[in-house]
Amino acid sequence: MPVLDQLKDLVRTHTCGELRPNDVGSEVVMMGWVHKVRDMGSLIFFDLRDREGIIQVVARDISSLLTKAKSLRPEFIVIVRGTVELRSSDTVNDKLDTGAVEVTVVEILLLNESKTPPFQIANDSQVAEDIRLRYRYLDLRRPRMLRNLRLRHRITLAIRNHLDSKGFWEIETPILNKSTPEGARDYLVPSRVHPGELYALPQSPQIFKQILMIAGTDRYFQIARCFRDEDLRADRQPEFTQVDIEISFATPEIIFELVERLMIRVLEEVGQIPARPFRKITYAESIACYGSDKPDLRFELVIKDLSDIFKEAKLAPFRKVVEEGGAVRGFVIPGGAGYSRRELDDLVDEAVTFGAKGLVWVRRSSEGVLQSPVTKVIGEGLLSRALTQADADADGLLVMVADEPTNASKVLGQLRLARAKRDGLLDSKRLAFAWVVDFPLLEWDKEAQRYVSMHHPFTAPFDEDIDRLKGMPGQVRAKAYDLVLNGNEIGGGSIRIHDSHLQRRIFQLLNIGDEEADRRFGFFLESLQYGTPPHGGIALGLDRIVAILAGEASIREVIAFPKTTTAVDLMAGAPSTVDSRQLRDLNLRVDS
Repeated sequence: MPVLDQLKDLVRTHTCGELRPNDVGSEVVMMGWVHKVRDMGSLIFFDLRDREGIIQVVARDISSLLTKAKSLRPEFIVIVRGTVELRSSDTVNDKLDTGAVEVTVVEILLLNESKTPPFQIANDSQVAEDIRLRYRYLDLRRPRMLRNLRLRHRITLAIRNHLDSKGFWEIETPILNKSTPEGARDYLVPSRVHPGELYALPQSPQIFKQILMIAGTDRYFQIARCFRDEDLRADRQPEFTQVDIEISFATPEIIFELVERLMIRVLEEVGQIPARPFRKITYAESIACYGSDKPDLRFELVIKDLSDIFKEAKLAPFRKVVEEGGAVRGFVIPGGAGYSRRELDDLVDEAVTFGAKGLVWVRRSSEGVLQSPVTKVIGEGLLSRALTQADADADGLLVMVADEPTNASKVLGQLRLARAKRDGLLDSKRLAFAWVVDFPLLEWDKEAQRYVSMHHPFTAPFDEDIDRLKGMPGQVRAKAYDLVLNGNEIGGGSIRIHDSHLQRRIFQLLNIGDEEADRRFGFFLESLQYGTPPHGGIALGLDRIVAILAGEASIREVIAFPKTTTAVDLMAGAPSTVDSRQLRDLNLRVDS
């Protein structure tokens, strides 16, 4: 094992991505990882890398220097001292920002060696995710991950600076909190000094940020860590980060204006400026026309209601569905008239996997002849009217589903998105924002046989709908809004209830009696009685926003140390067993 050199009092003069032709002739000291080594005998070239980039280093002439350079391997940590020189025109590397220059080294110090990594760090080649997460400290050295972390930093800094300029205070709320379960399961933390009692890690700072409005802070934000014990997907983690915002005397329009300008500031970090105001679409319209409450608006394929056409249809399923309050809905696939019979069969099978009882298609041949598997039982007249009402052109394929209205749209919504991806209709460079508004306040949980909050129980109902809380609670609209980007919900918020009597009334609708409400939310209900201003806010998913802007499909790619889909940290080995003494201190016993 070679003797390692010491850093001593050497100071880095430049990063590895910094040098340009105007630095030629300068003596520099650079520090980083050996990226690649090329041994040319009397010349040794190696690339030196840090988070800012790569610079080519050349060792020549001096035998002791060549010997040391020959001993270098990828991922060794070194210091180089040398002079910046121009590379010859035939050796300029256009792929590097520093590709016009190189450093002729006069001294190399080896600070540390490295084992051979389990995967290549010099490029972004495919590596199994479990290996990447097991060696996350190596994965984070790769160019893609460094770019993502840099982008996350720039976006977070832009958010902080923008909100500060708008009069917001960043205030931290508790991590160890009281369990007030609503929605996802809590992560619980046992208390040593209060045996048998437990804290909960916050699913969000919701109650505390509302209390901050009661406290008179007026404008609050926090880059908040939140925890939810729920099944994971590509866009979920057990611990995640949200940009939490609350404003006193807020209206939805104040929130929209603030967030839209905030998003414009964020998007400046990736060189894009979206048009504003963002489109607003009601929840009912979003479900009916796009089959989702987070519609992807980068492409059209709008779902149309064709029920009126089929009221008199001979085809019993269509007629019966409409007679019983259902709907016939469909959309047009551009160019779908040219699908082969096999492609049409695959399309029907795909719709069935999404929950359709069946799928009917209609098109015209290149000669203008109407074609459909149900032409004989429905008739060309009704099918031709359907094509016209759906705005189908000569190349379009109309696909239709008959079902309960919401189910029909949701099936078609999934099919719409799948077809857009398959047929290349998604513009990966386009950013399509939308506000989804006018959500129902409550939704019926068939399994529990009770109403539950569509967002959370602190959301205010429309003023004109309050009388419907008694007798028609399912028809009450919420002062809630979601921000959607490219088919992803990136934020959700609402105007809050600021009247303690109305808050108790909502709890009762949710089957939370006064006694239970006092036990779970008593401190909050009491605080509402001390001059609470109207207020509202929003929580923006920082992980999702960064992932979308980085072009990543999973938020794991923009989180430094994520968990797997089974909530495991493969690098640190968490969760893990703990010492029996720790369990005794907490009055816990683990049953195997």
